[in-house]
Amino acid sequence: MNPDIRVLETPQALARAAAHEFASRATVAVQEKGMFAAALAGGRTPKTLYSLLADDAELQQKFPWQHTHFFWGDERAVPPDHPNSNFRMAQTALFSRVPVPAANLHRIKSELAPPQAATAYEQTLVEFFHLQPNALPRFDLVLLGLGPDGHTASLFPGTCALREPQRLAVANWIGKLGTERITLTAPVFNNAACVIFLVSGTDKAIALKSVLEGRYEPEQLPAQLIKPHAGALKWMVDTAAAGRLEYGLKRAASQQPFYLARPGGFEPPTS
Repeated sequence: MNPDIRVLETPQALARAAAHEFASRATVAVQEKGMFAAALAGGRTPKTLYSLLADDAELQQKFPWQHTHFFWGDERAVPPDHPNSNFRMAQTALFSRVPVPAANLHRIKSELAPPQAATAYEQTLVEFFHLQPNALPRFDLVLLGLGPDGHTASLFPGTCALREPQRLAVANWIGKLGTERITLTAPVFNNAACVIFLVSGTDKAIALKSVLEGRYEPEQLPAQLIKPHAGALKWMVDTAAAGRLEYGLKRAASQQPFYLARPGGFEPPTS
């Protein structure tokens, strides 16, 4: 499966396009089945997206807050009111400013020890999605970022979570950071109806090129693990992040923003 690649000129344009994509998918899902479930990401680009959902009067008014359930793809091992908490970031940027029911926010209980927090979050997913043994939840949308080292969520290079075949959430020790984090696993992300990577900045350019155009080496580039088997994979990136990609994506972005990945490079879609 080839991902869709969309290049936006600036980080702000990227966040705005992502906010509209998010709202559109939520609206359609609620119309079709009465509910929308999304797994959120941390980071500066998602934070801008969340702020836009709160700041844009039209988006906020039309967004189906009452029927949307929010989860998190990963979390740091800090209390929910800690400045480094992914939950706190989303709470401050978005949830404290929109009419979303508190019961629709399904945070990772990161005040617990990471192994216990991961087990508790697995149970949250099992109960919400009414999962049978060994089944996977199916999120309508997963938002992910990309680190300069190729990590996504808290799936870092060389860590044990990369090889987890069955667990829904795990505590993952990250040696280079000297800390443990809680993360959903690749099988969970790959069961989503849609995964969108949001990538901005020149510091991500080499990682983006390596993930999309380099050899398949997921132990070094964990983002390569994310390949939904029955869903869409989209990359929304700004020109700074896309600057090292083949086929002149950066130069062509303003005229033809959508591209399809192919082995060895990129080509514009034919339809």
